[in-house]
Amino acid sequence: FSLTGKEALTHFPSLGPSTNSAQGKVHMKQCDLLKLSRKQKRLCRREPGLAETLRDAIRLGIMECQYQFRSERWNCSLEGRTSLLKRGFKETAFLYAVSSAALTHSLARACSAGRMERCTCDDSPDLENRKAWQWGVCGDNLKYSTKFLKKFLGQKRIAKDLRAKVDIHNTNVGIKAVKNGLKTTCKCHGVSGSCAVRTCWKQLSPFHEIGRLLKLRYDDAIKVFSTTNDAVGHSELAGPQRHSHSPKHPASPRSTDLVYVEDSPSFCRPSKYSLGTAGRTCSREGNCDSMCCGRGYNTQSRLVTFSCHCQVQWCCYVECQQCMQEEVVYSCKQ
Repeated sequence: FSLTGKEALTHFPSLGPSTNSAQGKVHMKQCDLLKLSRKQKRLCRREPGLAETLRDAIRLGIMECQYQFRSERWNCSLEGRTSLLKRGFKETAFLYAVSSAALTHSLARACSAGRMERCTCDDSPDLENRKAWQWGVCGDNLKYSTKFLKKFLGQKRIAKDLRAKVDIHNTNVGIKAVKNGLKTTCKCHGVSGSCAVRTCWKQLSPFHEIGRLLKLRYDDAIKVFSTTNDAVGHSELAGPQRHSHSPKHPASPRSTDLVYVEDSPSFCRPSKYSLGTAGRTCSREGNCDSMCCGRGYNTQSRLVTFSCHCQVQWCCYVECQQCMQEEVVYSCKQ
C-alpha cells in the first residue's frame, strides 16, 4: 500500500440508505477498485468501512505531500510516482512515511467517528486520576489503527534486503509521527468552573502538523547502507556519525529519521520521475533561482478582481465593491 495517486481519483459509489446485502456488495466493489495485494483485498472485504477509509487516507496523504512540497522542484505530482516508488530516493522515503501516517490517522478517526464496524472509541485505560475524570467523549482509536496497520501492511520483523529494510523503517517513521501527536484533551465540569469532574479524550494532532514534521524529517534525511551486527547475527541499517568527535564506525539511524539509499535526480527536466519545473510558478525573492535550475523565469502581469470597501448594511448583510489590481506572476522558462 502506497501513494500511487490512481486510487485517489477513483469515484466510489455511495453506500446510502440500503439493505445490508446491498451495502455489502458495494463494499466489496470498493475494495476491488483499490490497488491492493491479494491479502490486503481479503482484509478489506472483511472490514466494512475500510475501503472508504483507505480512499480517504490516500487523498489525505497526497494532498499533504503536495502542500509540503509546493515550493520544491519535486512537487509531489502524480506523474512519475510509480517509477519513484521503485527507487530509494529521499522523496520515496517521504512517500512511504506520509502514506503510513495518513492511513494511521484516517483509521483512528474512522473508528471514533463510527465508520468502521470492528472498532469504536479509544477507551484509554492508562489515564491518571480516573476517579476525578469522567470519560465522556469519543477519542481517536490509535491503538486499534496501529495494530491493524501492521497486519494490513504485512511487515516482517526482519527484512532481508536493504530496500525492504528502508521501506519498513520509513513506514514506521510515519506511524510514529502520528503517535507522537496524540494528546489528551480535557473539558472541565463543575460549579463556577471548579473542574470537580473532567471529561477527557484522546485526540490526534491535525494532519498538517504531522505533514510538517515529516517534511522536517525529509530535509534531514540520512543516507544509509547495510551492515552486519555480529551480536544479533543479521544486517542492520547504518549511516554516518552525526558528530565529528565520535568514533568513525557507522551509527544506526534513529527511529524518527527518514532514510534513503540513493541520491535523488535534480527534477529540473522532464523524466520518468516528474514533469520537470518548466512553467512552474515561483517567487522571485524566494525560490525562482532554485526551482528554475538556472534557466531563468518569465514575468507576466495580469489583472485580478477582488472584493473591497466592504460595509455591513442594516440588517445583516455585507456589501462590497469589486476592485482590480495588477499582479505579477513569475514562471520558470523551458
